[in-house]
Amino acid sequence: MSTPIDDAAALFRAHVQKMLHYQEALALMYWDLRTGAPKRGVELRAEAIGTLSAELFKLETSRELEQYLNQLSEPSTYNQLDPITQKSVLEVKKQYDRNHKIPAERYQEFVVLTSQAESVWEDAKNSSNFELFKPYLEKIVAINQEFVDYWGYKEHKYDTLLDKYEPGMTVQQVDKIFSGLREETVKLVEAIVRSGQKPNVKPFLRAFDVAKQRQLSLALLERMGYDFSAGRLDETVHPFETTINRYDVRVTTKFLPDEMRSAIFSTIHEGGHALYEQGISPDLIGTPLADGASMGIHESQSRFWENMIGRSREFWEYNYKTVLDLFPMQFADVSVEDFYRGVNVVEPSLIRIEADEVTYNLHIMIRYEIEKGLIDGSLSVSDLPEIWRSKMQEYLGVAPENDADGVLQDVHWAGGDFGYFPTYALGNIYAAQFLNALKKDIPDYKEQVRRGNLRVIKNWLNQSIHRYGKTLMPAEIVRQVTGENIDSKYLIGYFREKFKPLYHLL
Repeated sequence: MSTPIDDAAALFRAHVQKMLHYQEALALMYWDLRTGAPKRGVELRAEAIGTLSAELFKLETSRELEQYLNQLSEPSTYNQLDPITQKSVLEVKKQYDRNHKIPAERYQEFVVLTSQAESVWEDAKNSSNFELFKPYLEKIVAINQEFVDYWGYKEHKYDTLLDKYEPGMTVQQVDKIFSGLREETVKLVEAIVRSGQKPNVKPFLRAFDVAKQRQLSLALLERMGYDFSAGRLDETVHPFETTINRYDVRVTTKFLPDEMRSAIFSTIHEGGHALYEQGISPDLIGTPLADGASMGIHESQSRFWENMIGRSREFWEYNYKTVLDLFPMQFADVSVEDFYRGVNVVEPSLIRIEADEVTYNLHIMIRYEIEKGLIDGSLSVSDLPEIWRSKMQEYLGVAPENDADGVLQDVHWAGGDFGYFPTYALGNIYAAQFLNALKKDIPDYKEQVRRGNLRVIKNWLNQSIHRYGKTLMPAEIVRQVTGENIDSKYLIGYFREKFKPLYHLL
């Protein structure tokens, strides 16, 4: 016989389930927009997304949900709930407390604006015309500032946005973490540039049949352990992974007919995200906990697979044969060692998603500093192209000649995702700490990779990180897996161990 508490918990779970169903529909609509929806349909699709988002927002801020949360949060009631329901109540309450402070009509305006802005951004990028995108970005920044005022903040306005993606993280912490990483990264990059060592990348810049690139991408995903019965691979302008539901986790990549590394590492990267989603415990289905702990932890999984596994010598000692089978002419004169060196080039460059793993974090730091300035009002949207060029020159020693290679290269701001970029660098730091823990638990992991046994890596990640979903905070996961708090020293150590021998540095 059910109790009043059981009944309240059941009503709460049903309400949350309805919210998740709206989220699933919206995720599918967004995926379609970015993988081939007709241009003429974008405006009407944006309106439909706006309507569904508004209905979802009503559910997320409804009086009924407030009543469920108030009742279930009451200590004597909360203590009688099962652990998953307890965590679900806390997670939904946090989102409710944020959302109910925003006027519903204002939220709908923001959703419609960002849906339109993503399409405009794509046109602006293709024509390298920042002025086309600027009015949309100005509105997006203004609304983000407005939302921060609704939500409130303690020390820095940007803390509130950062907490959306990396719960518990603050500007003060990120500034400290990035400062040490920046200094050591710049030193290493300068030493590599001075070394005069330049791996041969010409073999990667030949003609590569897109259909065969797709074959290679599918093979690599399968070897990583990606479940194709619960996912698929598609092509897009800006690669991403999206979770429609626990058993529909989709990967996208980008194929270039004259450069094959882009598809390889975009596929592995997004595959890492997908393995996380596919590894979340089925016990969490139908709850808000069936998601990654944070964007930083999520990014740790994609960067772990892309760089620490996918760019390792051992990985290509096993997988290079597949490359030769598909592209025998292009790599007929290239040894596996030369291939390995070619996918580990360190060279300051303009494009973040094509950046090597050493300089990548510098790209993130530029975006982080710009975002902080936009949100606190110290920077203006109209000044961004020049600010971007200036910071690129200062941090990386290169500067874009056009907006497409500069301020327009990322889609994140078009989607309103301020506070997201720092999680990329935090993910790299987490990944290095997880690698250090993996070495202790599986001392012969490199030999396993050399044999093509990537499932042992996947299973370790499933058990150590993935299965918990959102039941743990990012800092809790890091401490549980590594026994320590976040620390960039492991990433710095990984860089030195890998790249000093590659570039014959002392």
